[in-house]
Amino acid sequence: MSHPDPIDLVVRGGTVVNADWQGTADVLVGGGKVLGVVEPGAYRAAQSPGTTEIDATGRLVLPGGVDPHCHVGFTSGDFTSLDDYRQATTAAVFGGTTTIVDFAIPRPGENPADVAAAQRAKAEEGLCDSALHACIVEWDDTVPEQLRSLTADGIVTVKMFTTYRGETMADEKTILNVMTTLRDLGGMVVIHCEADHIIADTQERGEAAGAIGACHHADTRPELAENASVAEILAIAESVSAPVYFVHQSTPEAVDLVARARGRGVRAFTETVAHHLVLDDTAYEGPHPERFVCCPPLRGADTVAGLRSRVLMGQVATVGSDHCCYDTAQKESVSHDVRAMPNGLPGVETRMPVIFSELVAKGGLPASRFVEVMCANPARLNGLYPRKGVIAPGSDADLVVWDPASTWTVRSTALHMATDYTPYEGLPVTGRPETVVVGGRPVVAAGRLITPEARGRHLRSGPLSRSLVC
Repeated sequence: MSHPDPIDLVVRGGTVVNADWQGTADVLVGGGKVLGVVEPGAYRAAQSPGTTEIDATGRLVLPGGVDPHCHVGFTSGDFTSLDDYRQATTAAVFGGTTTIVDFAIPRPGENPADVAAAQRAKAEEGLCDSALHACIVEWDDTVPEQLRSLTADGIVTVKMFTTYRGETMADEKTILNVMTTLRDLGGMVVIHCEADHIIADTQERGEAAGAIGACHHADTRPELAENASVAEILAIAESVSAPVYFVHQSTPEAVDLVARARGRGVRAFTETVAHHLVLDDTAYEGPHPERFVCCPPLRGADTVAGLRSRVLMGQVATVGSDHCCYDTAQKESVSHDVRAMPNGLPGVETRMPVIFSELVAKGGLPASRFVEVMCANPARLNGLYPRKGVIAPGSDADLVVWDPASTWTVRSTALHMATDYTPYEGLPVTGRPETVVVGGRPVVAAGRLITPEARGRHLRSGPLSRSLVC
């Protein structure tokens, strides 16, 4: 077989896995793009001198992971997470993720469009590509034009919060107005749902009882707060026929509310995150409860099992990391009061290996469904598909040669995130990336960074289809 375009790279003999197909094939790459997915041996590299070959025999060949939920250099309250784009994307590619979607969250008094422009400019520091969610906190006469400008610049998703009063919390009218405006611009609200009034009450009672430290975190943000907020936001979205994407859903009830709304025709989508599928609230009983403080908190074992079952049932659209790279010192400095603590866990590097191990190798999730929730759907719901999230002619040549049988143990000292801990310390894992290709160039091989040059691009997201389903 000959090919009309110059071929730089052939990934040969692996099992190519897309969300809708898998089979043994060779992947032909040229000019940073996938040129073809062909029968094994149909193309011989000798026909094109200088072509690099990667032998993927006995391996899976996956699209590069798309992490829909990363916070890079994120400031909340008095704390800023410790990584920059170079560090975050280095960790990402070692974990098989080749596209991250970051957030541009304004501080009080900052202009959302200006914050997005500043964050977008950092993309070129990365080892892989990135896209961006903007954020609106309060509605005023300038917001419609800001949203038009953002979507024209390829930022089509806007984060909103129903908690963190006085910092990022938006009221119901602001949420409705932003949903309506984005609906007409081909965009979508992505929303953190926890009912702030319920949380404020439980935290006040916790303080009165002397139970407001990190070990009591799960009690201060109950499941009811999440479920009640999801129901309210679904009602708003349904009332204006707007799409809505729920970040880091941590309860089966919240996922079920979204699934039922989707059954009524609402374009509503669930994201859950790796730590809510793997860890439970017994972590708050250990020697370092502060390391596990995240919002929503880790839930009980029965809740975790129920959430996993929703992934297996097909009710979850995406699995993100909600990566926030704080370290132990930052966490410990205010561990006596969860209201002041930096919330979030480091996880961009461990997202794909941990979920493959727990849900595919041990849980029976088909590899194609793994690709769907880790790669294809995150790309679709961020206006990046089919450029990202699939191995097909014309897609970006972001590929992961995955060893499904490799066994290893998670150790923070062997990871690449800009922190001193991982919430998965000591977890036995089956499956890991062996070679990671970004834009047609091998970047990671055999556990080593072999192409260290920063070539990250900010990705302009396309408008989201009114018929969008996942």
